Amino acid sequence: MQTVIDAGRPNSLRQTSLSRRSAPNSSELVRRSVDLVLASLALVFFAPLMLLVAVSVWMQDGGPVFYAHSRVGRDGRVFKCLKFRSMLVDSEARLQRLLTESADARAEWDRDHKLRNDPRITALGSFLRRSSLDELPQLFNVLAGEMSLVGPRPIVAGEVKRYGRRFSHYCSVRPGITGLWQVSGRNDVSYRRRVAIDTCYAQNQSLALDLRIMLATVPSVLMRKGSY
Repeated sequence: MQTVIDAGRPNSLRQTSLSRRSAPNSSELVRRSVDLVLASLALVFFAPLMLLVAVSVWMQDGGPVFYAHSRVGRDGRVFKCLKFRSMLVDSEARLQRLLTESADARAEWDRDHKLRNDPRITALGSFLRRSSLDELPQLFNVLAGEMSLVGPRPIVAGEVKRYGRRFSHYCSVRPGITGLWQVSGRNDVSYRRRVAIDTCYAQNQSLALDLRIMLATVPSVLMRKGSY
C-alpha cells in the first residue's frame, strides 16, 4: 500500500495498491532503460563532486546532508524527493513565522509557492541552487523509478490545486530532474504558464523530445536563468 493523491479529488489523500500503477508501453520501456543507463553513468561521473558537496553541507552547521521532501509523483503517488540540503535546519519553522509576520512574503508564497529572497537558504545553499548541484541526489530517485531524467518538476501536495483538471496530465508521467519548464525560464515563468508547460510535455512526451530537453538543459544551467 502506498499513499497517493487522488487526481479526481486533488485535495484528498487515499490509499491504493501498487498494482494500480499505469501499465508501461514499449516507448516508455525504452525511456526507462535510457534513464537507468544515463543515471548510473552520471552517478559514477559526479561521485567525487557529490562527495565534496556532501562534506561542505555537513561542515557548514553539522546538520543533515540530504533533505528528503514528500512530493507527488506519477499516478499521484507520494515519494521522498532527495536534494542536498540548502536551507537552515529549522527552515519549516522559519517559513511559518515569516508567512505569519510578512504580508508580502505570504502573497508571494500564495502566488508562486516560492520566495525569491528566501531567508531560510544558507550561503552555500544559494550557490547549490543557482548551479542546480542541490538536485544531483535525485539521480537515486531516477534509479528507484520515482523520477525520470526528464519530466515535470515534482510538486508538493499543496500545489495540486494549482493544476485543477490538468492534474491528471501531471500524474500521467514521472516527474523529472530537468524538463520543459526548466529550459523555458524556470522560476521566471508564472505558475499558470508552468502548468500549461507541464501539460504540453505530458501530451507530447517522446524520447526525441526528452533528448532535446536534455541538450537544452546544459546552457540553461550554465546561464542560471530563473534559478533561485
